[in-house]
Amino acid sequence: MVVRISSGRSEHGEVIEEHMGAQPQPPDLTEIKRRQQRAWASGDYAMFGATLLVISELLCEAVDLRPGQRVLDVATGSGNTALAAARRFCEVTGIDYVPALLERGRERAAAERLEIAFREGDAEDIPFPDASFDVVLSTVGVMFAPDQRKAADELLRVCRPGGRIGLASWTPDSFAAEMPRVFARYAPPPPGLESPSLWGREERARELLGNGIKDFRSVRRSFVFRYRSVGHYLQMLQTHLGPTLESFRSLGAEEKKRLAGEVVDLANRFNRSGDETMVVPSDYLEVVAIRG
Repeated sequence: MVVRISSGRSEHGEVIEEHMGAQPQPPDLTEIKRRQQRAWASGDYAMFGATLLVISELLCEAVDLRPGQRVLDVATGSGNTALAAARRFCEVTGIDYVPALLERGRERAAAERLEIAFREGDAEDIPFPDASFDVVLSTVGVMFAPDQRKAADELLRVCRPGGRIGLASWTPDSFAAEMPRVFARYAPPPPGLESPSLWGREERARELLGNGIKDFRSVRRSFVFRYRSVGHYLQMLQTHLGPTLESFRSLGAEEKKRLAGEVVDLANRFNRSGDETMVVPSDYLEVVAIRG
């Protein structure tokens, strides 16, 4: 998923002034989260996110879902991974802190006649008791939580002992991680905010899950962004993907033009189609961990 947050995926943030000799102030994570919510609620993420569905399907296979298992999809967005789990006859709940995205998830579930409980919830404060789920999943979602340590602790907390945690996160060298760096040149993220793509490094994912797991395995996979053209992809960023849409809205005419040019240049650099279409691979790390 291509995002500024966050991936965040980075999100609009307060510029924190630093005075000579003073210690840098920590980022205001509460305000960052409010800004994230507003950004994701704009546009129509379902139009963009639906193209990523194969990542969710592969993750559900990687964790070896079984019918009847209690599954939580954290930062579900418009429901890709929740839908994939429900297709495997699991008892599925999807949480997100953006109500507008949950409504899209409900619409999609109704269209497929799938039973999924979508409810508002924060990845850093999951609204369920300890050990509530057999499987906890997140597809390029939890990686954009501002407080990475707290989010990881919550994934572990709500997963039962012996249960599985499955994550998909863009790698730091991927196209999807490069794009936020372009946007950051026009709206820098708050100082001290950790990069969402750190979740896409095996050593960082192991560190975040820490001693709460008894088994960990990961594999690097590649998703391919496919659009009619690079211009078509740019249009999606300008009209449907909330965080990038908001970035363009915040700029003057000349800055918008320069930003659009940099987006096109980056996409062209990664593009391997050989024709007028856009075929851009973007690596992500797929993690399956067993709760200790």
